[in-house]
Amino acid sequence: MPRHPRTAPSATAPSATAGSAAGGPSAAPPPAQPSPRKAHTTHATHADHGTANAPGASEAAVERLRALCLALPEVSERVSHGEPTWFAGAGRRARVFVMLADHHHDDRLAFWCPAPAGAQEFLIAEDRDRFFRPPYVGHRGWVGVYLDVPPVDWARVQDLVADAHALVAG
Repeated sequence: MPRHPRTAPSATAPSATAGSAAGGPSAAPPPAQPSPRKAHTTHATHADHGTANAPGASEAAVERLRALCLALPEVSERVSHGEPTWFAGAGRRARVFVMLADHHHDDRLAFWCPAPAGAQEFLIAEDRDRFFRPPYVGHRGWVGVYLDVPPVDWARVQDLVADAHALVAG
């Protein structure tokens, strides 16, 4: 399904309802309609968690995550799928170990990372407000971690990031 709004009908396309029977001027085409696609939300929103939408709060969390990722050996950052993504390894061997999900499928700020066998299920069972099974990669054991649930446990985030790096870097 396209990720952009539907375009308006062509101005040159005839309109069955526009103009007079004698061939008068046509009415302007109707405005473009937004796509009927709605974000799928299965978790609570920022407001439900009492997250302040303070200016810079999201940016500070992203910068802190970035610093944790870039502190590890042989890490590079680039945009992948429209989000900042961190890769372990060099050249063609570089593999994703952390991907930001900045309101990617809902209105939440989170990141996704691979986790050791069984960790995803354990973390989600322990705290569904902080952890989730991300789309696309969740079936492979990746875990999603919300960064908009105060207070963020940055020591745990650091451990998850380090574990993800170790899994990918081998």
